[in-house]
Amino acid sequence: MSAESKKYLKAAVLSVLVSLLAGAVVILILGKNPLSAYYNLLQGVGLAPKPRYGGGQSMLTDLSSYVDYWTPMIFAALSYAVAMRCGLFNIGISGQMLIGGFAATVLVGYSGLPAGIAKPLVVIIGILFGMAGGALIGYLKYRFNVNEVVSSIMINYIAEYVISFMIQTSYIDPVSRQSRAIGDNARLSFHQVLIGGYKYDLPIGFLIAIVTMLLVKFVFDKTVFGFELRAVGTNRTASRYIGIHVGSRIVLSMAISGALAGLAGVTYYLGYVNSIQPRVLLSTGYDAIAVGLLGNNDPVGIFFASFLIEIISKGSTYLQSQAGLEAEIADVITGLILLACACNFYFMERMGRKEKKHAERN
Repeated sequence: MSAESKKYLKAAVLSVLVSLLAGAVVILILGKNPLSAYYNLLQGVGLAPKPRYGGGQSMLTDLSSYVDYWTPMIFAALSYAVAMRCGLFNIGISGQMLIGGFAATVLVGYSGLPAGIAKPLVVIIGILFGMAGGALIGYLKYRFNVNEVVSSIMINYIAEYVISFMIQTSYIDPVSRQSRAIGDNARLSFHQVLIGGYKYDLPIGFLIAIVTMLLVKFVFDKTVFGFELRAVGTNRTASRYIGIHVGSRIVLSMAISGALAGLAGVTYYLGYVNSIQPRVLLSTGYDAIAVGLLGNNDPVGIFFASFLIEIISKGSTYLQSQAGLEAEIADVITGLILLACACNFYFMERMGRKEKKHAERN
């Protein structure tokens, strides 16, 4: 690990501690015990034992459910990191998740294909449709210089309302008011699998997420393409002078970002859950920004940052039931982490000054 990476790691840890301390102050103002509240978060995701469990449930049951919930965030944050590597801000991740998830649901989720064919098809379709959404944003940026933030937000709204219309007119479940449940043959998670007398959720997507994280890490650090993305993200004019085709890198980086967002979509809509709620864009695509900032847009850093952020998000339900706090307190803590991450470079500068003074004294 380089000296710069070590410095950023210290700054990130400091950001998290400051955020948790600020969150504790908020919880105290609300008249609750912050230590108990944070312990409830751990209990809610299976990292600490609950006082009691129902039949077939255990701490590992909660942990397996948490891993299933965590998986889409890994893909979403990697999507954000790939775009940022090229100097692009992909705020359309939630829309690309929805596009990939809906396409896979309609084309495979309601089919009678064997599981051995359906599950790989779900992954491929999620990648292709997510990639198409991302590539469109990249093309608009390259060809017409349309700001990617504007175009991705507009595509988010278009996807949300068009897909909502299609669900409500053709695929609605009259009881749940969501899209009809997909078949188990196409689902990317094995839910409530009985092992040793206990039930577990086993997400296939988590294994894909680990492989994808390592692959993106390799591309970033060891390939010419990774260097070109960084060069374009740092200085597009200089990149043109050294022979890099800036336009193709912009489109390709957004296409890859969209593909990863599509993977996030299928592992959520056809993994953790098995239906789509109309007129709702998941917060996952926006929380991925906090994860990316906290993880310094490094794939390994993102893996650990997403683990922390999703503990707060997933554990908030149990926190609400046990501590009497509203689940939205999780959003407050996540927002505080995002705010503190924005100060990371300030923390790094302070640490650099301190190290310089220490070196001068010696």
